[in-house]
Amino acid sequence: MKYSPWSKDAALVVLATLREEEGPVLMALQALQKEFGYVHTESVGLVANFFNKSRADVHGVLTFYHDLRTSPQPENQISVCVAEACQSVGSRQLEKDVKARFGEEVHDGYCFGNCALGPAAMVNGKIIGRATLEKIEKARQ
Repeated sequence: MKYSPWSKDAALVVLATLREEEGPVLMALQALQKEFGYVHTESVGLVANFFNKSRADVHGVLTFYHDLRTSPQPENQISVCVAEACQSVGSRQLEKDVKARFGEEVHDGYCFGNCALGPAAMVNGKIIGRATLEKIEKARQ
């Protein structure tokens, strides 16, 4: 997915679409991330001013939700499920192996709804059942 480059003016255009929403902080942060691929650090102040909230309130929402990012996404996004069902079939070792191979691209995931085919992984939004290092590497390409 191609994202727009971040700019204050472009961010304000995104925020303007949410002016009438109730509880707009989370929606604003999600919309900014959808547009730019992440929530730029200057967006905290923009959202706070735009919706008459404190910077602390906006920062709290930004840091509470695991899916919100404050830096550009790596080219490939890999998550290995570490919920109980996948752990029982080796996901923690798979996660260690995948992190050793791919580093910062790898994040913990919590239940992709593919428990019967664990361990599960997700590469760039695609779920992989009975995941192995080889299947994950192939999905990255």
